[in-house]
Amino acid sequence: MRQKRAKAYRKLMAMYELSFGFRQPYQVLVDSGMCITAQDHKIDLVKQLETVLQGKIKPMITQCCIVELYKMGKERQPAVDLAKMFERRKCNHREAIEGSECLKHVTGDTNKHRYVIATQAQELRSQLRAIQAVPLVHIKMSVMVIEPPSEETLRIKERMTQEALDISEKEKQDLVGTKPVEPSPVLKVHRKAKGPNPLSIKKKQSRPVDPTSKQTEKLSGAASSKRPREDDKDEEEEEDEGVAPRKKKRRRRKNTEMVATGPLDVSLST
Repeated sequence: MRQKRAKAYRKLMAMYELSFGFRQPYQVLVDSGMCITAQDHKIDLVKQLETVLQGKIKPMITQCCIVELYKMGKERQPAVDLAKMFERRKCNHREAIEGSECLKHVTGDTNKHRYVIATQAQELRSQLRAIQAVPLVHIKMSVMVIEPPSEETLRIKERMTQEALDISEKEKQDLVGTKPVEPSPVLKVHRKAKGPNPLSIKKKQSRPVDPTSKQTEKLSGAASSKRPREDDKDEEEEEDEGVAPRKKKRRRRKNTEMVATGPLDVSLST
């Protein structure tokens, strides 16, 4: 089976499952004509039904259809053997009737038991199209196909979808009796203007110092106006008199290590 056809069949069976409650394994009612056609074309009936319906199946046949096969003689014995492999569906007919009439009776007016009908009878298929939610399968040119949903099935599906979306009468009455709730006024909150983000502000760049500017002149004047130290004055006077300048006295620091280790030295000498 081609991928495009398999996708269409999968979508079709999903519609039957969601809208009409079909579940796997699908119950497939097979008539005598389908068994004969499968034997003539050497088709594995169960395998092809699973491929077309895109899921597991439970093949079933009525007693009236088996009796119809027996009446065809020994030439159709392979078809009888194939039919005996399927599960028997009780039709409650004391005397065997035609297979098409039996399947129509078992299906009923609404297909309550969710049957998939596999038949070669064209007249039966046209009658079952008037019933909602009846998937129809037949063999065409040695290829098994499933028919698209009938107009009745699509009409019922559309009505069910519309009912699910519409409001019920009780809900309409409840809505008429209730008053609309006025929405409470929304208070506007005036927020204060915030400053700019400090990370987004460009940093100030320091300007280069001009030596000819007034600010540098002030700094140099302040440095020259400082009082000279007394030591500097003495050195200048001695240089004027021709006397050699005195050396600065250095403060002697006590040897803290000897003071700290003094008692230890005394003990060693004793």
